Amino acid sequence: MNQVDYLRISLIDRCNFRCQYCMPEGAELDYIFKQQLLTDDELLTLIQFVFIPVGFTRFRLTGGEPLLRPRVVELVGAIASLPQTQDLSMTTNGFLLAPLAKSLYNVGLRRINISLDSLDPETFDQIIGNRGRGRWQQVWDGIQAAYRVGFTPLKLNVVVIPGVNDKEILDLAALTIDKQWHVRFIEFMPIGNSQLFGDRGWIASEELRQLIRDRWGLTESQVCGNGPADVFQIPGAKGTLGFISQMSECFCERCNRMRLSADGWLRPCLLNEDAQIDLKTALRSGISTTQLREQVRSLLAIKPEINFKQRDPGNTTGVYTRTMSQIGG
Repeated sequence: MNQVDYLRISLIDRCNFRCQYCMPEGAELDYIFKQQLLTDDELLTLIQFVFIPVGFTRFRLTGGEPLLRPRVVELVGAIASLPQTQDLSMTTNGFLLAPLAKSLYNVGLRRINISLDSLDPETFDQIIGNRGRGRWQQVWDGIQAAYRVGFTPLKLNVVVIPGVNDKEILDLAALTIDKQWHVRFIEFMPIGNSQLFGDRGWIASEELRQLIRDRWGLTESQVCGNGPADVFQIPGAKGTLGFISQMSECFCERCNRMRLSADGWLRPCLLNEDAQIDLKTALRSGISTTQLREQVRSLLAIKPEINFKQRDPGNTTGVYTRTMSQIGG
């Protein structure tokens, strides 16, 4: 087990998209009331006096859609300014990014992941729930703005969905040839939503690698990622290709992260709701940060025992009480 020093922080559970793999049609969504969210001060207190002292130095801001968080630029700047923050990144759908990219960069954000599941506007609209007509262009504008500002690496996340966007693998991979863009292909996780895309469910990363290998060749990249991606490169390309293979090539043994939900629940695993700590309630009840650190250390101690492989492989019918958007997936 790697040293656990990476915390994914969900800033908000709401999203302005309703991607089918994240918020399936018909899913009941109980959004968190504003007063139930960790405030900026509470979040900064936890980062500075609980998480950093127990070894967390790298932080990724997620959602929902993190750019919906009020005063998000100021919050990003406050986290980036902490001297112990070694790495700060954000995952966004890019829809609100274009006007904010320069401000986010100026306050210290340097790495950004943008979801781009399709290069075809119609397919894109289908994936985000058929209610976002014309949104592809605004996301593409956000990607271009981030590139111009200087975010590096600029990563594009692609959830590969059988029969929906799998025909675009080569087109998406080609984005890495002439620009220092880093495309990450993510295996679709049929957890509570397996009925959406037929019987096949997900496509193994090795199938995608072979497709790319047959077209251009493929070599292992010298660029190492901060997370679970296995990184490759088309020979001569400026960017890289990453493959996140949680279904076909479980990477629990090298997981280096925990997750903090927008309402303050700390979890050691994306798909585990048994082992968790309610830090917000504890903080608001007056428990000291010293005591909270000990609770976090206790959770860290049992993290090696809690992993994705322990799931029941037949259990794909919604046993998890929160959607991906609500836990910062």
